[in-house]
Amino acid sequence: MNYFEAVILAIIEGLTEFLPVSSTGHMIIASSFMGIATEPFVKLFTIAIQLGAILSVLVLYFKRFFKSVNFYLKLIVAFIPAAVFGLLLSKKIDELLESPLAVGISLFVGGIILLFVDKWFNKPTIHEEENVSYLTALKIGFFQCIAMIPGVSRSGATIVGGMSQKLSRKVAAEFSFFLAVPTMFAATAKKLYDFYKEGHTITSEQTNLLIIGNVVAFIVALLAIKSFIGYLNKNGFRIFGWYRIIVGLAIIILLLTGHKLQII
Repeated sequence: MNYFEAVILAIIEGLTEFLPVSSTGHMIIASSFMGIATEPFVKLFTIAIQLGAILSVLVLYFKRFFKSVNFYLKLIVAFIPAAVFGLLLSKKIDELLESPLAVGISLFVGGIILLFVDKWFNKPTIHEEENVSYLTALKIGFFQCIAMIPGVSRSGATIVGGMSQKLSRKVAAEFSFFLAVPTMFAATAKKLYDFYKEGHTITSEQTNLLIIGNVVAFIVALLAIKSFIGYLNKNGFRIFGWYRIIVGLAIIILLLTGHKLQII
């Protein structure tokens, strides 16, 4: 991986982390086009730079993280399912991270679901985060587990999960952002542990790539979050659904016609 590839992946991460289109899926496809998808450091990079994007949540919602102890307890409860399933299925998840076909199928199926989400869950009763119960937080946490399949979208799964529990689009989206903080910190720590356990080391140049990637992802995500919340409140999910369907179909067709989605 070179610096140009690192910046491109970081921009993709910052733009897509909080959209229901799957940041991981987009980075898998982009790294496949670049011919670097199977490199161990690239797998670490695509997880680790999500921290940069997640830190934008801490900056934009700084006061919310000092509001009450219940806020943190809800996030812990919602995080537990992903922590358990992540540990149990880590090897299978790593295998799927190399599969553009899995991404294509997930994007397509998820796109169809997003076309109807606004009609299915159009009568929210929870308009403030304070009214989210612990049980509701746990249910949203189980939705997050679905996003372990590349291409599903962590934010998409948790936002839809929140809306299914009567949260408004805005509250569901914001709770998804908050839940990303412990989830991505844990995912990065686990990925670093596995990276070293497998006998790899991080060079000084790779350290620089990680720093640059996180900084770029952070800046881009800052701009993306507010835009997404505003658009979502006014227009809903349909455009994201159509986008996923088109991209997913394109990936599936390319693969079925013999393309490797990899540039050597």
